Amino acid sequence: MKEVLRFENVSMHYHSKQGETVAVKDMNFSVRQGEFVAIIGPSGCGKTTLLSLAAGLLTPTEGKVVNDGVSFGYMLQKDELFPWRTIEKNIFLPLEIKRTNTPENKKRAVELAEKYGLKQFLKSYPSSLSGGMRQRAALIRTLALNPDVLLLDEPFSALDYQTRLSVCDDVYNIIMSEKKTTLLITHDISEAISVADRIFVLSKRPATVLAEHTVSFKETEPLKRRENEQFSKWFEVLWGELNA
Repeated sequence: MKEVLRFENVSMHYHSKQGETVAVKDMNFSVRQGEFVAIIGPSGCGKTTLLSLAAGLLTPTEGKVVNDGVSFGYMLQKDELFPWRTIEKNIFLPLEIKRTNTPENKKRAVELAEKYGLKQFLKSYPSSLSGGMRQRAALIRTLALNPDVLLLDEPFSALDYQTRLSVCDDVYNIIMSEKKTTLLITHDISEAISVADRIFVLSKRPATVLAEHTVSFKETEPLKRRENEQFSKWFEVLWGELNA
């Protein structure tokens, strides 16, 4: 498969009055078209910095990020829906920012919302939706610009455990249906195993790649994967690497 994103010997240094902090060091990994890649690592190791580098929001101190001209959609930890805008107008927001809010693009965004269960909520405000539905709306908003690659920054971390499992399954199915290449960062080992084709394990800060694993299950849905006997074995392997 074609590579759509590649980190080549990437390092990222932050400077402040207290001195220099190295967040990422000699990072090398790639994402191939159509893959769902998960990156796991301890809190504070620089995972979010990787997404910012991938999207071009940050320029690496050393090395380079090659993205082959693809477009990115960024989904945050919280849904960040504007409470004064309806769900429909929240979904239209990226189109307005990019000045691409043509009738055709707005129609496509509405069709996405209707396809994935938001039809009856388009004229509602975020406060009337559950946490899971709000996160679904946030994903549709991200998909409105039809990005080539989705960048997911711990998108389920603000949800309670039960909702998190359900929404993870929901979001995964939407991503697969839309055939989007995806890069997820998370500190949740189970979450990574349940969705990823490949998993990269990061060290403590400064983050570097400790291990790479190709994950294969006969099941595709995250909840079904969790029931597979191989799931606990993968968990033990990744837990051991994170806590070595």
